[in-house]
Amino acid sequence: MRKWTTSNIPDIRGRSFVVTGTGGLGFEDALALARAGATIILAGRNPGKGADAVARIKREAPKASISFEVLDLADLASIAAFGERLRNQNDHLDVLINNAGVMMPPTRKLTPDGFELQFGTNYLGHFALTAHLLSLLRKGRNPRVVTLSSIAARDGRIAFDDLQAAHDYKPMPVYSQSKLACLMFALEFQRRSEAGHWGVTSIAAHPGISRTDLLPNGTGASSIFSIARRVLWFLFQPAAQGALPTLFAATSPEAKGGGYYGPDRLSETRGYPTAARIPPAALDREASARLWDISEKLTHVRFG
Repeated sequence: MRKWTTSNIPDIRGRSFVVTGTGGLGFEDALALARAGATIILAGRNPGKGADAVARIKREAPKASISFEVLDLADLASIAAFGERLRNQNDHLDVLINNAGVMMPPTRKLTPDGFELQFGTNYLGHFALTAHLLSLLRKGRNPRVVTLSSIAARDGRIAFDDLQAAHDYKPMPVYSQSKLACLMFALEFQRRSEAGHWGVTSIAAHPGISRTDLLPNGTGASSIFSIARRVLWFLFQPAAQGALPTLFAATSPEAKGGGYYGPDRLSETRGYPTAARIPPAALDREASARLWDISEKLTHVRFG
């Protein structure tokens, strides 16, 4: 695969995108898509940050067609309300980018619905969001769902006996579980879309190791992880570079349904988009189907 950059984004004028997350990778996704002429809804839980992100993008791309919508992925009621607003305001959606996330809070935190924060936000929130937007996606033009995983998924394990880490909370393993779950969801979604003739392509991506606020916001500015990010800044590629695999998955005709894309260099930590290695755990179809069924019960949604 050649060195794919934003200059390779095809003609996406008139295509509609929802991008979750107003900073870091989400911001870079929205900026690149806006520059290419897409219509974007940028979704996040903080209206102030959302308004600032939209204003920054419009300064960079004055003709941008972009708006902000409140969406708290840690709150099932907020997700349902967001889905209802979009269904009332739009007749279709072409691409959903499940990007937003939280990373490694040092102590166990719960969502309003009683889920462990990382599993509830990174995975269950996007699972529910996709279900609420599926009817719009099925009316889209060559619709896609792109779900963000992480190289941390390599070390992930789905703890079916303790999904909410009530008995054993360790920040990094729980984060890895949430990102493995995201990858399993993306692959299982593609299988179910094909079997059910939903007509929606599901693709996964990861950003390698990128300079975003995900670590400091999650672990705290004084944590060893945040200090390492500041001191060893040169090991982290810019967020705009980290966004490339997502943008490739969301726009390129070369991106395949059921594919997984990440950076091409240094064990997929940096570089340009390429096919990423799928951890064996993510290929377990029985576990993926089990996780899907549990997730529908937890989030009170149904697909198809």
